[in-house]
Amino acid sequence: MSRPSTLGEFIIEKQSEFQYAEGELSRLFNSIRLAAKVVNHEVNKAGLVDILGNANTENIQGEDQQKLDIYANEKFIQTLINRNIVCGIASEEEDDFIAVNSQNNAHSNKYVVLMDPLDGSSNIDVNSSVGTIFSIYRRVTPVGGPVTIDDFLQKGRQQVAAGYVIYGTSTMIVYTTGKGVNGFTLNPAIGTFYLSHPQMKFPEKGGIYSVNEGNYIHFPQGVKDYIKYCQKEEEDRPYTSRYIGSLVSDFHRNLIKGGIYLYPSTSKNPKGKLRLLYECNPIAFLAEQAGGKSSDGFTDTLDIQPTSLHERVPFYCGNTGMMQTLEGFLQRYG
Repeated sequence: MSRPSTLGEFIIEKQSEFQYAEGELSRLFNSIRLAAKVVNHEVNKAGLVDILGNANTENIQGEDQQKLDIYANEKFIQTLINRNIVCGIASEEEDDFIAVNSQNNAHSNKYVVLMDPLDGSSNIDVNSSVGTIFSIYRRVTPVGGPVTIDDFLQKGRQQVAAGYVIYGTSTMIVYTTGKGVNGFTLNPAIGTFYLSHPQMKFPEKGGIYSVNEGNYIHFPQGVKDYIKYCQKEEEDRPYTSRYIGSLVSDFHRNLIKGGIYLYPSTSKNPKGKLRLLYECNPIAFLAEQAGGKSSDGFTDTLDIQPTSLHERVPFYCGNTGMMQTLEGFLQRYG
């Protein structure tokens, strides 16, 4: 049996399929791979060193930051800047985007990266899976000048690549460049990611729904109706309820086993809670490439025009059939 491809080999092998094949995207993925290994090492030390718990600070959204949120944010930003590959970075943990200084001729770089450095970080304290989500765009402003907000406020359909790292029982990088979705598992003994999940696809039918049912009373009526539909005894139902509280973990499970993820608007958060640029768009890109679908209930996530860096939207994502049924319930109420 032949040895599976490493992530580095796979990127080089597939580079010719990428319309901007100049080597920069390969170097960018190598940076993400390096930062992921560094963060993975720190995550695996949780409980042994002082990295658990609240950092007693808040991010721009007013959410409490965990110590590992700050650590992961610093490591990914540091790695991307040091490799001189990007001209701009936006992070869920930063108030504004970071324009990479021109001291290393960074203005000539063509890519910007948007990221959630550690999705579901509160799960660290209870030893549950967490992840990193990333999204890559080509800048729209002229090369040679500094980046502007316009480089980041692009529709999800303009993404050239997106993916996530899941830190769980094994550590995986799952990504797409618009040519399908592939997953790579880290061999911790030698620090190398190997292709373990080629051409990932949602199963034709799903049987899992993932939603925080504790907020049921605050959900739109269409979502309430859909949850009741999921619970109804029928030939292929009831569906199984599974919810971890980490978008990466919930999406990863549903991608492999078949299911739908729901994070609706609520009376408390009428615009939803997940960030369009850092969470929804990259996961939506992966879902579509894996044969699934995502939307805010009415508009495909990838077609929503962002208006601000930290914009929130309702988010539904999963098997196409399950999504179509959900959207039918939501659209009854307009």
